[in-house]
Amino acid sequence: MSADAQRTGSEVVLEVEQVGKEYKLYDAPKDRLHALLTGRSTHRSHWALRDVSFKLHRGQCMGVIGDNGAGKSSLLKLIVGTLQPTEGRLTRAGRVTAILELGAGFHPEFSGRENLYFGGSLIGISHSEMSRLEAEILEFSELGEAIDRPVKTYSSGMAVRLAFALVTAVEPDLLIIDEALAVGDQNFQKKCVQRIDAFRRNGCTILFCSHSLYHIRHLCNVALWLDRGQVKAFGETEAVLPSYEAHVRAQDPSSVEAVEAADAEVSRISTTSDTPAPPPDITPEGSIAKLVSVEVAHLGSGTPPLLESRDLVVTVTARLESDEQPSIAVMLQQSHGVGITAVATHTEGIAPTCLAPGLWTTTLTFPELPLHSGDYVVSAYLFDTPGLVVYDEWLRCVEFKLVSPSRLPGLVRLPHRWS
Repeated sequence: MSADAQRTGSEVVLEVEQVGKEYKLYDAPKDRLHALLTGRSTHRSHWALRDVSFKLHRGQCMGVIGDNGAGKSSLLKLIVGTLQPTEGRLTRAGRVTAILELGAGFHPEFSGRENLYFGGSLIGISHSEMSRLEAEILEFSELGEAIDRPVKTYSSGMAVRLAFALVTAVEPDLLIIDEALAVGDQNFQKKCVQRIDAFRRNGCTILFCSHSLYHIRHLCNVALWLDRGQVKAFGETEAVLPSYEAHVRAQDPSSVEAVEAADAEVSRISTTSDTPAPPPDITPEGSIAKLVSVEVAHLGSGTPPLLESRDLVVTVTARLESDEQPSIAVMLQQSHGVGITAVATHTEGIAPTCLAPGLWTTTLTFPELPLHSGDYVVSAYLFDTPGLVVYDEWLRCVEFKLVSPSRLPGLVRLPHRWS
């Protein structure tokens, strides 16, 4: 038994054995008809998945990562049962719930309440069980009197809120999530993430497909990297992610250049004074929390400005429309996108300072910054208290130049001794 299985439980909830999924491609519809009539096929084969194998034990959370077209969505649909494998075998134990295209199964002419019973029957919730769950679902969805209006009158956010409340009303044995952590406004996103995290802590097995490596790191103890339909790596999260991140960086250098070009104007504005102007508004609609300022002390002249101190001092200020204590994180990178370090208040047991009701600040100091000469950028992030919900982020908001006394090559001066 693996160490993960010992920590979480030995029962296997999901087993995927040498699974493959083939799609038959025809040049024209008549070719498909010809194959049906004659039995002679002229199709080309596209294998979305090939020879995929892994096991998930009760209580494990697995992150699924990979490039677009790697086969992630096909794998999820096979596990849910909406697709059947061409080869191999899947074994599932217990109740399976999938958070995929939320709200896609609602009937637009039915009211929200009618859709609860209709949608609930599709995922195995009986009429009597739904009667028991209805009040809790309505409270969680926050729809109020709109629950008795036809769903066709709902905004997309209202439909998604009702759908999420429905599919998570009963805790499953296996929960499958496909990029569905950003649901509705910030307050509702927080409730969704808290519910998913509660499932995880209660022993629910979770399969989480996402491009957010932050959430993969914080929620998942194992990771599966798919590459062109095959397993590139599978194992403990921190053993898999570094290789995947290096793969992403190496894929397309021009994409890094495009990001730098898009950020150029923000960086230029941000570095003209000690109080950088905020980047374009990227805070979600309905925001209840946002970053206010990111300041780097001791910046001089130049483009980028020279850091005129051996200490790097970053002050981040944020505003919340609630009495919640936020978490604040800072990331330091080379100007070409290679991450050097990231630190957050919630991981180090630090509480930001409350300046006034809803206004929070913290100052981070890297004394005697142990970096060699080069250009660097600072990013800032605002989280909820436990660091699960990303409220706001200012990416590459301050750039600076560092001139080190050392003339040796390299990136960072590590503690060392000679003997």
